[in-house]
Amino acid sequence: MSGAAGRVRIMLYLRPSPADPAAGDAVTEAYHRISKDLAGTPGLLGNELLRVMTDEGAYAVLSEWESMAAFRDWEAGSAHRGTTSPLRPYQDTGLPSPFALFEVLAAY
Repeated sequence: MSGAAGRVRIMLYLRPSPADPAAGDAVTEAYHRISKDLAGTPGLLGNELLRVMTDEGAYAVLSEWESMAAFRDWEAGSAHRGTTSPLRPYQDTGLPSPFALFEVLAAY
């Protein structure tokens, strides 16, 4: 087992409007802009932009944090909302929550 236990992964679900043919490009551009702004954020181990292969038009951003405390510290900071705002219009509001938090219990 690796030292991943205790890490936290955050999944943000995105669904741009199907009426906007350029929305997929906008999601990608926003993701890259946010990722550049987040480079060096304490506790952030990395993130990925994912396209959902079983649901055309759906995306997700998966970020990995060293701990829940590190994520909460960043989330409570003043820059959080401004930094992540470019993706906010694309959050999947058809779900009960546009994000999910996962604690890594074990990993190999």
